[in-house]
Amino acid sequence: VKLVEHGGGLVQPGGSVRLSCVASGFFFSNSAITWARQAPGKGLEWVSSIFRDGTALTADSMGGRITISRDNAKNTVYLEVYFLGPEDTAVYYCATNGLNLKTCRTRADCPFWGQGTQVTVDT
Repeated sequence: VKLVEHGGGLVQPGGSVRLSCVASGFFFSNSAITWARQAPGKGLEWVSSIFRDGTALTADSMGGRITISRDNAKNTVYLEVYFLGPEDTAVYYCATNGLNLKTCRTRADCPFWGQGTQVTVDT
């Protein structure tokens, strides 16, 4: 199983970022995929999960600033975050355990995690 995140970088406050998670090595179209993040000095924070039928759950703390989507033909899940602020600075990870209904709220929930992509919100 391999998950690779792309799309991080330096983003100005108020801007947006589109991250992608490219997966391989498991039955992607049948699996839920989760995005989580870890800010400097803080614990892991669940952001959003998308299920095989395209329905999704998103953390209330994100305030509706999230769009999550998937392209099963490309084995890819996308996360767009809008109106970024300094509090969004974090390493963003995608994760799965290869099941549809399982979200990855903690590292213990899922065995497969990507290496993460850094998003820094700063001028």
